[in-house]
Amino acid sequence: MVNISDVMSGYGGVVRAKHLAAAGVSNLQLRNALSRGQLSRIARGVYALDGADPTLRAIRSLPAEPACVSAAELAGLWIVRRPVEPHVAVPHSRKYPGFHCHRTASPPTLLDSVVLALRCLPELEALAIAESAIALKRVSMSAVRARLGGRNDARERAVLGQVVPHSQSLLECLARYHLRLAGFHVESQVSIPGMGHIDLMVDGRLGIEADGAEFHMDKASFEEDRRRWNVTTRLGVPTLVVSYSLVKFRPAEFVALVRETLRSLDQAA
Repeated sequence: MVNISDVMSGYGGVVRAKHLAAAGVSNLQLRNALSRGQLSRIARGVYALDGADPTLRAIRSLPAEPACVSAAELAGLWIVRRPVEPHVAVPHSRKYPGFHCHRTASPPTLLDSVVLALRCLPELEALAIAESAIALKRVSMSAVRARLGGRNDARERAVLGQVVPHSQSLLECLARYHLRLAGFHVESQVSIPGMGHIDLMVDGRLGIEADGAEFHMDKASFEEDRRRWNVTTRLGVPTLVVSYSLVKFRPAEFVALVRETLRSLDQAA
């Protein structure tokens, strides 16, 4: 017998009756699950597990599916800014208040949503989604590029051209973007003997390490970070350690810090 919870988990905990039926869930199973409180009916023909993502519940309560930035967020890609209105795919021209509607003939794949994000979002937000999808190996660079061959896709191709496939984090992506925009030459994941890879190298002489302690920091990670920073000091590689809040919310201050540090290095040479 099909496990109804497993089927629903495969849809993020919110699923339509037709998909349950297609997976082999019987009407009797569905009724029994409802009576036990295993799931609840949230709209006509739509069922959800307790704890399912509220945005996904709201989207699937409509005749719609997650799309663009909302699909990217639900898939665990890097999001610079959560949209005020969830982005949804609908097969018609009808609009729904409180939702940003993309008209599509069928429910979008993750590749579809990455392409939608490149066409819909501001440059940095689109870059973060595309870069994470490629770096996390959820889609391939070639697959995205193949969808952007039109005459009107020049902007999207330019954003895709900024993607670093071996990028390690949203913070690295943001820092690289702001520094390149300011005119610096920036390399990602540069090998340092005895250390591993430094997140960014600016103008070939200043290292940038992204400190993501806001999100996770266990003792092992703490010790490893300090070892890495000590190695760069011993090898004479000047390195700035920057936080997520600095790079995301105060990018001008971050760029000024890098510029002043490079100027100090010039004066000391």
